[in-house]
Amino acid sequence: MGNPDHFQLRIRLGDSVLGPGKADLLEGIRDTGSISAAGRRMSMSYRRAWQLVEQLNLYFGAPVVATLTGGRGGGGAELTPLGEEIVATYRRMQQQCAVAIGDDLARLHGLAAPDAGPSKG
Repeated sequence: MGNPDHFQLRIRLGDSVLGPGKADLLEGIRDTGSISAAGRRMSMSYRRAWQLVEQLNLYFGAPVVATLTGGRGGGGAELTPLGEEIVATYRRMQQQCAVAIGDDLARLHGLAAPDAGPSKG
């Protein structure tokens, strides 16, 4: 699992969830200008990446990603202002939570058995 002091912030949005995966996907789209490239960076198919974007579009009632039509230079994608705001808000919340729970998280790790390894849940 990587960093033992890691936590994941997941926010229920209707029938969907906003968590680190969707935030990473949106940042990947912003960085690469492509839904498929962002998905590949995360070992995810274009179809799955598009499904996750569509879940966000449905919940927020507006596009979070604008697709650019193909042509000589090909198509592409970019975050809409709403998409940018979602990523910024999520990352801010993630940072605030990390600060708020930091001492307690360290305490929990301090209470762990000396030979405790990674576990799920």
